[in-house]
Amino acid sequence: QVQLVESGGGLVQPGDSLRLSCTASGLAFSTYGMGWFRQVLGTEREFVAAITVSGGGTYYADSVKGRFTISRDNGRNTIYLQMNRLKPEDTAVYYCAASLYTLATTPDVVSYWGQGTQVTVSS
Repeated sequence: QVQLVESGGGLVQPGDSLRLSCTASGLAFSTYGMGWFRQVLGTEREFVAAITVSGGGTYYADSVKGRFTISRDNGRNTIYLQMNRLKPEDTAVYYCAASLYTLATTPDVVSYWGQGTQVTVSS
């Protein structure tokens, strides 16, 4: 079966950095658009960042532009989310997503989800 496994979450202070990773198995990784979403308990999942199948195109939510960077390593079936200058409002469960569409920027087009990793930013 398809599995997306996230790691790298944790508790950090405002201004700190964190790097999330997501390793996929059971799918042709290099043919999927990949992305990161986040969700606060009791709210809907929201888009954070997306990357095209080759890694040539990246897209970000306005709230994270200039602070977060998405990347992918097709040889390792892995995507990353480098998060810098973290803010308390970044606190959420972060989910890895895979889509047959070129660009995964909405939950509607996501085919597979990871289980999520908690990121908490608090002073």
